[in-house]
Amino acid sequence: MTSTFPDITISTDRLVLRPYEEADIPELTAMMNDELTAAWTSVPAPYTTLEARDWIHRRAPRERTGGQGIVLAVTEILTHRLVGGIHLMSTNWRTLATEVGYVVAPWARGEGYAAESVLAIAQWLFRDQKFERLELRTAAGNTASQQVAQKIGCVSEGILRNASIVRSRTEDGGWTDIRTDLIVWGLLPEDLEDAPEADYRAG
Repeated sequence: MTSTFPDITISTDRLVLRPYEEADIPELTAMMNDELTAAWTSVPAPYTTLEARDWIHRRAPRERTGGQGIVLAVTEILTHRLVGGIHLMSTNWRTLATEVGYVVAPWARGEGYAAESVLAIAQWLFRDQKFERLELRTAAGNTASQQVAQKIGCVSEGILRNASIVRSRTEDGGWTDIRTDLIVWGLLPEDLEDAPEADYRAG
């Protein structure tokens, strides 16, 4: 069995999930400098164009070629605009399990893009790659991400206490680290049997 994901593009009715490109650097930088993105993720704050370029050309490709997972940009199919990113990580090729993380750009929130992209990659993962488990971990206070997990059919499996760090603004405008619990969500192939069929195309 292969121990790397294929270099793929996944399409839905509204979205294209594809590898990042040089042209994505300005929008990737803006997306990662958003307040909510900085608060709930571990990306550098502030996030520079140099970091975006390094992510696109070195770190993201290495995730796939090194077998850890795969990183894809999420773009609108009609406008080609970057609206988010999705990342399979911590992949275990023996148990056929992986973890998913995602970011939605501030200019694209409220459209259901997170759930649509995660559902598409989950169906590709289970049907094309024959994986047995997809895991999602959400900070205890990140209700938007928890709603995405519930919407696509994930099952809440427990809490990892004091397991992560999020960031909060300080009075002087900087950031401070705060410890938080993580909610663990699991998705199995059978959990999608009654889910709406995602019209995804992988190639």
